Amino acid sequence: MNAAELPPVAPEVTATLVEDLSPRLRKRLDATVTKLAARPRHRDGDTVTIAVDDETELRLYAPGGVVATADAITCGCLLAPACAHRAAAACAAPAADPVPEPAGGPTPAVPDPASATAPDPEPEPSPEGASPAQRAAADALWSAGAAVLEAGVDGAGAVTQSALLRAAHTARLRHLPRAAGAALSVVTLLRAARTGDPSYRTAGLVTALAELLGTAHRVGRASGAELAAVRGRERRPYSPDGSLRLYGLFTEPVVTDSGHGGVRTWVVGSDGRLCTVGDVAPGGVGRALGVADRAVRLGDSALTHRELGRAGLAVSGATVSPDGRLGAGKGVKAVTARGAAWTEPPLAALWETPPSEQAARALRSTSRYADPDGGSDLLFLDVELLGAVREPGGTCLLALCEGGVPVRLAVADDDPALAHRDNLMLLATAPGTRLRIIGRLVPALHPRLTLLACSHPTGEGTVDLGLDRLRRADLPDPAAPVHPAPPQPGGSGAHSPLHLLERRVEQTVAAGRAALGMLGDVTADTHRVRRAGLPTAAGLLTALCASAARRERDLFGRLLPADTDGFATCWLTAARYTAAVAESLCVAAWEPTGEGPDASPSVPDQGPGRAVA
Repeated sequence: MNAAELPPVAPEVTATLVEDLSPRLRKRLDATVTKLAARPRHRDGDTVTIAVDDETELRLYAPGGVVATADAITCGCLLAPACAHRAAAACAAPAADPVPEPAGGPTPAVPDPASATAPDPEPEPSPEGASPAQRAAADALWSAGAAVLEAGVDGAGAVTQSALLRAAHTARLRHLPRAAGAALSVVTLLRAARTGDPSYRTAGLVTALAELLGTAHRVGRASGAELAAVRGRERRPYSPDGSLRLYGLFTEPVVTDSGHGGVRTWVVGSDGRLCTVGDVAPGGVGRALGVADRAVRLGDSALTHRELGRAGLAVSGATVSPDGRLGAGKGVKAVTARGAAWTEPPLAALWETPPSEQAARALRSTSRYADPDGGSDLLFLDVELLGAVREPGGTCLLALCEGGVPVRLAVADDDPALAHRDNLMLLATAPGTRLRIIGRLVPALHPRLTLLACSHPTGEGTVDLGLDRLRRADLPDPAAPVHPAPPQPGGSGAHSPLHLLERRVEQTVAAGRAALGMLGDVTADTHRVRRAGLPTAAGLLTALCASAARRERDLFGRLLPADTDGFATCWLTAARYTAAVAESLCVAAWEPTGEGPDASPSVPDQGPGRAVA
């Protein structure tokens, strides 16, 4: 945390401070948040001080980096502690993630003395069905999410967000971490949208809201294994995993929008399991480039991240997180061992799975709506390069993989300090080159990856495409045969009118229910969708817009409150349907065409773009 950053605030603290405000101060809260966000601040140890004005200071005390109680936020104004400044500071700060549970069980909750509304944590839940308290917590999450749809981004201010934070806190105490996490994601994205964060995307908020509402809806209806998936699990520390024999795969730079940088090295166990060794901290792209040549934080190993990506390790006392991250505790011991080539076991097995099966697995791991299965979003393909293709957003590299499937290889990170863009453009000048590659799935209506690593074009070994820089001398003789360039787009998914429904789903999130209800007749859109063979989408579009516009009146002709629950149900159905169709089209695009790199195929339609001469 640098001097300009506010420390994360526990969700229940923010909710308590907002709930304690008078109705008059709640109306002024959003304006106070905006004002405080622009005021100067500085950090002294664990305390961040905001200058409310020339004479008044507000302090946030964050031992351990998190503001954990309402008393830790103090203000020097005359109205304190009943002022709006304390609540505004909490609303301006990021929401803290819940503390992970220890391996032995949940951490007992520490009650906030400023809150009389926080429920007591309940015992571990029964696997047979949700408890009444869990159903009540899910209902509160549903209502809070429906309120966001009613208001839209512009209307979902601090008060609406505090309701989400309170519901998230209660859900966590009721052992519903998946729904609680979704609610926190909604709050984070709402704040990003309202502050003009350039990284904000409406589609991300749509996904988070649909996850929140969908999970809350399923809590009271699921049982057994489905209920366990709906409940989710708290992020747990690394668990013991004995002795491991690891083989380096590749290393990728990691640069985040929040200013963090570092690397992630992927390794494979003797059983084929993928694991990672990471080192990410504040520092941006400069730190990412520097960390690549530092020793990995794993036992006594002296290997750097670059070296580990091509070598091996023998680890004893290993600890592994549920998502495959290797721990670096004091009991972990690691010594350098022989690595394996990508054509040798156990690494070679990664390329033996058909691309369509790999894509389906990767899509499950990237889908926010799917129950988590611990899978990876990486694909391992043998390809033949065809050349560059221009797209509206830039240029990508077109390649042909097993089964005659053309796949677009995009740049993983456009930062010029990294090697991704230069390497991809250099490879585009070598059509006919055959490579073994590793990429990350990009869900789209055509096969698409971000390119992360590849075999060396002419020699032995591998290339980490974000860190290593290829030279023209590394490319093969350009005399190899080249397949024809792809024709203009015309595939079944390229012109799907599904976007007509997706647009209404996103408009609801941006502007709220009432704005969607004023958009007028959608008959022309529904006819177009139905003619394209999507009658369900047409029916959902009609139902969504009708529900948005519907307002009943009482016997005296006065408008009754809108049916927010009914509208939320229509919106959730439409959001989940569009996501399911898009995922189905993505998987279908990876199905083999019966041709392959050895069959000299002509390349079928590939969505928007044209070949570069």
